[in-house]
Parts: sequence; structure tokens; C-alpha cells
Amino acid sequence: MTNSRNTIQRQLVLSAVRQLQNHPTADEVYQEVQKNCPTISRATVYRNLKLLAEEGEIRLRNISGSPERYDHICSNHYHLRCEQCGKVMDVEMPYMAFLDEKVR
Repeated sequence: MTNSRNTIQRQLVLSAVRQLQNHPTADEVYQEVQKNCPTISRATVYRNLKLLAEEGEIRLRNISGSPERYDHICSNHYHLRCEQCGKVMDVEMPYMAFLDEKVR
């Protein structure tokens, strides 16, 4: 049996990641969810982010020089991080798996 409270909270977290569309950190997602659900705890948001990433609904992105971020786009693609403001952006180019190996 699914816990409806967790389902509602999970949907709020998923909705926030999709709405923000800016590769938000867990804290940014928490701040966004709190606008609609002021009683939600940080731990609940973090737990649901982890579950959503494990389920493939969102992707956890580890971008060099930046805290962990979450992405509403689950397909493989590239990112750039501005060294001045820290903003993370998608790169509009075809994904080439061999580049990942070369970079590693």
C-alpha cells in the first residue's frame, strides 16, 4: 500500500524540479516546495529527491565546481557552469558517449 502523504510530497518535489528547470540544488528545491507546503521538512524533500532520482524521474547531476544538482531532463546531455555566477546550463549539441571516457 502506498503512503498517500509521501506520494503527495514526492509530487510536490518532482513538480518543483520541473518548474525550476535550472538544475536546482536540493536546497533550492526545498525552498520552492516550501512555498506551497510550508510544513514540509528539509529531510522529506531530500529523501524524495533521492527516491525520484533512483526511480529515473529526475537525474542527479554532479557538475565540477558546483553542489549536486537535479535535472528534469533525464536523457544524456552536456552542461556548462558559468565560473562567475555559478549558473548551470544545458549545452545544445548531440551527446557523444566517447567524450565522457576521454574526459575521465
